[in-house]
Amino acid sequence: MSGSRGRKSGRAVIAGFLVLSPVAGCSSGGSESALALPESVDAGPLVHISAVGEVDPAQPFTVTAESGSKLTDVTVTGSDGRVVTGKLADDQRTWTSTGRLRAGTHYTVRITADDGKGGRGETTTSFTTVAAKNLLTAELGPDSSGSGVYGVGQPLTVKLSEAVKDPVARQEVEKSLTVVSEPAVTGAWYWVDDKNLHFRPQEYWPANAKIKLSFDRPGARISDGLYVGEPSTRSIRTGDKVEAVVDAGSHQLTYRRNGQVVNTIPVTTGKPGFSTRNGIKVVLGQESVVRMNGETIGISAGSRESYDLEVHWATRVTWSGEYVHAAPWSVASQGVDNVSHGCTGMSTDNAKWFFDQTRIGDIVQVVNSLGPQMEPFGNGFGDWNITWTDWVKHSALAKPVTTAGSTDPGEAAGSLLPEV
Repeated sequence: MSGSRGRKSGRAVIAGFLVLSPVAGCSSGGSESALALPESVDAGPLVHISAVGEVDPAQPFTVTAESGSKLTDVTVTGSDGRVVTGKLADDQRTWTSTGRLRAGTHYTVRITADDGKGGRGETTTSFTTVAAKNLLTAELGPDSSGSGVYGVGQPLTVKLSEAVKDPVARQEVEKSLTVVSEPAVTGAWYWVDDKNLHFRPQEYWPANAKIKLSFDRPGARISDGLYVGEPSTRSIRTGDKVEAVVDAGSHQLTYRRNGQVVNTIPVTTGKPGFSTRNGIKVVLGQESVVRMNGETIGISAGSRESYDLEVHWATRVTWSGEYVHAAPWSVASQGVDNVSHGCTGMSTDNAKWFFDQTRIGDIVQVVNSLGPQMEPFGNGFGDWNITWTDWVKHSALAKPVTTAGSTDPGEAAGSLLPEV
């Protein structure tokens, strides 16, 4: 090991001395006397380090003073310039790293020690952490293609580069993910499958909140040979709290902004055999013009139910093709009957108004329909249809977190709350 006397001694070799500036004093008689300075000594024999050869980055690095000696300072710096945080024991005999070591990284260690006999010195050594066989990275969502402002129903998403199945390894993944928001909320992770996680608060996000999602524990061990790779961060904001409730029984859409009813719109929803899904959905996207063809939902071309239409002001709520959109052909039925193939239809003017007043992440909830319940995953964001208790059970840590902290770059992380 570079800078070491060898495996037998396990001691760091001196690379320099701590030099103290002399302190002068004056006597009443005018003669000068100097205060006694600590004697410069070889600090190598005063300390023992835990690192020999290549080091497992999942293990803490320690420096221990030999009998009678004390540590006065330890600094561990990676080749990337990051200083590893650590804690010096109250008796100054042991320093232990508390910060995380990165895999495949060279570290320089500067140690200052006191021999307890008036001597003090400095030594420098180094070690290298084992290179990871596999690095786990994370694609954070929502993606950055939008404006950065989302509705209060928008879940945070993580897509891992590798499947993680082991429960303990999943815990390490969750520890590597942090969510902070201003104002703070209580939230939790849900493992959708081995590579995908969603995060949502217990209730909807607050209006006009700032939110930061980070995957930032580089070098941390996830499982044998798998370590956290390059960090990534995603920051978004929420807009007003927008909730649109579609009552398929009364054929009305009630639009609320920040709890206040802004508009009530007559609509038509899915007719028998094509009934609209019940439940809470999240706006996925908006298209001013979209082509809709019945064959995409299993309707045979040329059949009685077939259609091929150019549709305007379409707000998407499922990937399978459910929209809130303009349906000028069914105005006579809007507010009266359900005649669509599953979408929520309204007049062109009302659809344009709804389109302009809505953004990705806003809530659209359907009630009193004869249709099935919205799927939790796979067809959009049905996350809010899962009870909070069941949601938390699908966290590897089985605990909610608070998102208290700063959304400024480089600061803060959510912390665990007591078990529910």
